[in-house]
Amino acid sequence: MTPRSGTPKSAADLPTRRAAMARGTAATLVAARALAPALFTGCSLGIPPRARTVPLGLLHSQTGPLAISATSLRDAQIFACEKINADGGVLGRQIDIKAPDPKSRLDLFERRARALLDAGCVAVFGCWTSSSRKAVLPLFEERDKLLFYAVQYEGNESSKSIVYGGMVPNQQIVPALDWLLSAEGGSRKKIYLLGSDYVFPRTANYITRKYLETRGVKPVGEAYYPLNHADFTAEVKKITASGADCVLNTINGDSNLAFFAALAAAKVDPAKLPVVSTSIGEDELRNLLPEQVKGHYAASCYFQSLSTEANRRWIADFRREFGFDRVTDDPMEPGYCLVNLWKQAVEKAGSFETAAVRQALAGGLEFAGPGGRVRLDPATQHCDRWFRLGRIRGDRQFELVEESEEPIPPDPYPQFAFPGWKCDWTKGGLERGPEVKIDGPI
Repeated sequence: MTPRSGTPKSAADLPTRRAAMARGTAATLVAARALAPALFTGCSLGIPPRARTVPLGLLHSQTGPLAISATSLRDAQIFACEKINADGGVLGRQIDIKAPDPKSRLDLFERRARALLDAGCVAVFGCWTSSSRKAVLPLFEERDKLLFYAVQYEGNESSKSIVYGGMVPNQQIVPALDWLLSAEGGSRKKIYLLGSDYVFPRTANYITRKYLETRGVKPVGEAYYPLNHADFTAEVKKITASGADCVLNTINGDSNLAFFAALAAAKVDPAKLPVVSTSIGEDELRNLLPEQVKGHYAASCYFQSLSTEANRRWIADFRREFGFDRVTDDPMEPGYCLVNLWKQAVEKAGSFETAAVRQALAGGLEFAGPGGRVRLDPATQHCDRWFRLGRIRGDRQFELVEESEEPIPPDPYPQFAFPGWKCDWTKGGLERGPEVKIDGPI
């Protein structure tokens, strides 16, 4: 079949580090020898025996509405690979990154992922939205390859072909709701749900509604808009007219700029009507006016303002490579940790072969990340995660106002939302419960 226009036909068509430098997209990795597609049958390490490099794929949007967030995640993972290469590589081989641009277009993610696997990439790190992750999942299952996904997401999914590094709702949204309902959070009971119109916000808000039911609370409103939506004036009027005392914001991408601009234009006081965002971090704040966002909140596993020596050192090292004006955020930190967990698994397995790496992951791994200890849960192939709630400051950083006592174990299927569903890959895998109906496109 003739590839469609713009689809890489071979490894030579994929953006290499040298080509990325020329375009200014991934400027820090040294050029390495190109690795042509090769047969892997019979190679004990999963790569050609004489290869000096090992190809690794990054699948992050560098253009389009998701680039505001995804580009920095890509840079954090390039940085992780850079440090690994400086320390000698993995199993004696330097990581050779392939980083095509899916351009925030759902139709391109599967095509770019296929090109990466055809180029011999032993694993891929990528996707931002759940829609893009679900678009490529069948391919990774078909090829028996691993996708490492760093972004917080809605749960309600388990696959032996995905290692999930971001938060799920029991680690992010549920603790945020608990705080909002508490006296410390203002005893807020009139919660408005606002999100982008795709898998994550729809499912996350279904989980939110189900959890609020257990607390005797019902949302006062709910609305969804397409990615890249640019005018929230009418929606802000609906929010204020509803009597809401809080907004749970699951908008993704640069639509957040328009939403917070509309809030500011309506003179919404964050002390009276705070917005708690699930997909805004320091990188997004660089594009938002401080006077429009100061006083609102974000639920996260990591903030740049964490005052630990490990975090300060990580920030300084990242800035030396990528620029002193750069910031770090969630999911950059989970993305960085995932690359290092992959390295641990490969070295534990003594091979790049998927089956061997998967077996190493099943043994349980830990990494001391910039935001604290990260443990991969072998039962779910998700990670334990700290919960942190931050209030946005005038300098586009966060004041930490709430933190879990320890990392929270992942639960992709909270029973109040998905009764009977559970996953334990150490005991047979996914156990299905009754089918659950979630309104909207998921």
